[in-house]
Amino acid sequence: MNLNEMVEKQRELDERIVQEKGLEGEDLLPKRILALQVELGELANEWRGFKMWSNDREPRIWGPNPKNVCEVCDGQGYTNPHLPFIERTFCGNCDGCGVHFNNLLLEEYVDCLHFILSIGIEIGANNYNYTSVNVIPDTTRAFNFLFEQASKLNKAKNDKAIYYLMLHSFIDFGLKNLDFTWSQVEQAYMEKNMTNHERQEAGY
Repeated sequence: MNLNEMVEKQRELDERIVQEKGLEGEDLLPKRILALQVELGELANEWRGFKMWSNDREPRIWGPNPKNVCEVCDGQGYTNPHLPFIERTFCGNCDGCGVHFNNLLLEEYVDCLHFILSIGIEIGANNYNYTSVNVIPDTTRAFNFLFEQASKLNKAKNDKAIYYLMLHSFIDFGLKNLDFTWSQVEQAYMEKNMTNHERQEAGY
């Protein structure tokens, strides 16, 4: 599990945003923490398990447009579709299915991860060696715990112990409660990071 590559990608994006939006010298920690809390709420909304008043409590694993054609193989499922079938190679980008599936739950999870990493960079965290610390089997309680840690960090400012507990608990949460693989998280993070750079270029 390599968090350091993500941290460097996040640092590059954060520095670009600070420079292009003229935010040099501003204390951005309260805004980053609030942004994280908003994203945690959006993640909970896509999870839906807390909505006891609703019959629809299934996680939003598939989005409103569940399939996007793979840009590498153009939906063919093979990198060399012109060859006879027996000689074709499955496309590694879409695992041969020709499409990508939109997982709204995963998208919101990596949005949270972006802000968690931004907070770590802001407070000078430098230990990104993941250790499982706080698996809470009940997903609703796990969400509440993450909100509590974000609030504590907002009060304690640069308390790295609180930060590391929140970071590692969030990773546990994704792997254990939401059943993501780390490979899924890494890929989704990198894709969203690229999208965020494109948004900056487009004047988002």
